[in-house]
Order: sequence, then structure tokens, then C-alpha cells
Amino acid sequence: MRIWKFGENVDTDQIIPAEYLTTGDAKKLAAHAFVKVRPEFATGVQAGDVIVAAENFGCGSSREHAPRALLGAGIRCVIAKSFARIFFRNSINIGLPLIEADVFGRIDEGDKIEILFDEGIIKNLTKSEEYKFKPLPEFMQKLLESGGLINYIKQSSFVP
Repeated sequence: MRIWKFGENVDTDQIIPAEYLTTGDAKKLAAHAFVKVRPEFATGVQAGDVIVAAENFGCGSSREHAPRALLGAGIRCVIAKSFARIFFRNSINIGLPLIEADVFGRIDEGDKIEILFDEGIIKNLTKSEEYKFKPLPEFMQKLLESGGLINYIKQSSFVP
């Protein structure tokens, strides 16, 4: 996993600008992810990469397109000190794992990491360090393992 770092207050318009919201297709959205703030992101990101950010990641509008663009780009997980509430719920609901951990100053862009979601441990393989985080509740982990809320419902015995 390779790291992409972003600062604080990264809003949904930075993640996917409004003029690209003409589709819900994750791959098409990914082609424009961070186009105005990090134009190299869309062509440089690789499946399994991780975003590390400071506070309030995903603030701004409630557009579900933002986490969908990150999934389409192959982002494995976003780690931030805090997330905007609606971005957090949208991400979990569509299957994008998020970790709340204050590691912005400890993980550098380009570091290689390993994440043990169930154990609440981030291993920085580059620096031989470990950072702890509070794992998501079991139900949210099941949503993520299913690929999001809709897949979870489809796979369960839930009948409306």
C-alpha cells in the first residue's frame, strides 16, 4: 500500500469537482479525482493505495460521488484524524473503509503500510512503527466486507 497525503478540511469538491458529477460510474469519477488540487493523482494512484489526511476529511456537500471516486481509483482505505459525518456514513455504505487515527505527522507520502483492521493496528513497514486505532464496530465491518450496504442487504436474509 502506497500513501497519498492530504491536509485538513479536504472537501468533497476537492475530491471530485462538481462539473464531473454527471455520472455515478466510479471509474469515470476516478479519472477526475483531485484534478484541481493534485492533478497527478488520477494517473498515479494504484489499486491498494491509501490516503492519509489530517482533520475533517470529506467536509462540504453530502455527495456520495466523493467516496465513489476514491473507490473507483482503487483507494483501499482513508486514514484521517477525523471525517465529516456524512462522508463517513456514505463511505461505509458504499464499501470504502475509513480509519480514524491521528497519524498524519507520523506517516509520510510514499511509506509502505499494512493495516490490520480487526486488531486496530497500522504497521508502517518503512519506519518499523505501529499505530493503534479503534476498530469499527462489528456491524460496520460486515458492511465493508460485503462491499457496502446494498450488497449486505442483498446477501442477507433481509426481506422487506
